[in-house]
Amino acid sequence: MKILIATGGSSHSEKALRFGVQILQHADETSTVLTVVRRKQDLPQAEAVLQRARYVLADIPTLVTRARVGRPAEQIIAEAKEGGFDLVIVGERHSHTLKARMLGSTSIHVVEHAACPVIIAQGDIGPDSGQSRPIQRILLCDSGALAPSLLSRFTAQLADMLQGEEQITVLHVMSQMTAWPGVPDDDLQASAQELIEEQTPEGEWLASDLKVLAHPGIHAEAKVRHGGVVEEILAESEENDYDLVVIGAHRDAGWQRVLLEDIAREIIKRVERPVLVVR
Repeated sequence: MKILIATGGSSHSEKALRFGVQILQHADETSTVLTVVRRKQDLPQAEAVLQRARYVLADIPTLVTRARVGRPAEQIIAEAKEGGFDLVIVGERHSHTLKARMLGSTSIHVVEHAACPVIIAQGDIGPDSGQSRPIQRILLCDSGALAPSLLSRFTAQLADMLQGEEQITVLHVMSQMTAWPGVPDDDLQASAQELIEEQTPEGEWLASDLKVLAHPGIHAEAKVRHGGVVEEILAESEENDYDLVVIGAHRDAGWQRVLLEDIAREIIKRVERPVLVVR
């Protein structure tokens, strides 16, 4: 997997670097750290940022550092596309200003426009020693928005790069707002096992995910919650203290994309742990 980490030298960028350590150690291709400055005369500052990145990632055998000039979100997206990266890791700085809420952060723009999956490194991910909190418990939220098993395939690929064993919970929230047209009321209250046994569309997604996740070192289970999508994902992530939350958002036009983009933004903004967004 070819991985790009973006850093600006701030504390939230430091989280992206520290989070990336455990993934980059097992990457099978050269990884890249990118920093972006607004003006060419600021390039000396970029070297100081990259020097810090090289220190944090000193144990990564194959690492390239790069600097680009321009708007951070645009340059990160361009680098990801031009370099053919499979994953981008960025930090998130939560802001409470009206302008930030309206326009969105750099990381939100990267999530919505990058040509590959993006991890938002946020929350308490580990001590300042350079070691991040191990990714052992993963919450994979499947709404059926993506092509069959795309979420689970990428999650399994990522889990295979980690040390130890991972517990992956595949969660589907049964909500009237996002349910398929004509879903019976009984299905809206059914358990994961009941949906799988009845071969409902939601049950087929869950069964397919479990099949894809049947890898050595991965222990997967399916779970259903009932209620509002964002609220139930947040509640599940907090109650069971997951190390990574995985969500999907597709690029299609129409109201479904708008709805899923809003859900993705809300989860990134409100969940206090790293989030992987797969498209």
